[in-house]
Amino acid sequence: KRSFNINVSCKLGIGGDAECTDRDIGISQSRETTSGVPQFIVEIYTTCTNDCEPSDVHLKCEWFASTAVVNPRIFRRVAFNDCLVNGGRPIPRGQILRFAYENSFMYSLSFKSAKFC
Repeated sequence: KRSFNINVSCKLGIGGDAECTDRDIGISQSRETTSGVPQFIVEIYTTCTNDCEPSDVHLKCEWFASTAVVNPRIFRRVAFNDCLVNGGRPIPRGQILRFAYENSFMYSLSFKSAKFC
């Protein structure tokens, strides 16, 4: 099982309140052992500790494609290197958005943009 994780915690703003940034969007990806086309499990979450829930989250995703259907309300490619997470809705604190895709290789998924409170 091969995986990587991108995750850093919130930075402190004025008055000690946590200010959410792109570093609070966690992306974890691992390969599941299967026969046939490799399957990859992706988890996307926020680590921000204040009441802000990032929305309109986009990831860099190259020409993302999957031989298995991925729920477009959770993750969909809208253009080259631009995939929308959770249909643009906020990612609630403590919730992990999880999906699987199948392809002959693992896509490099990384933060592109989001709206923060």
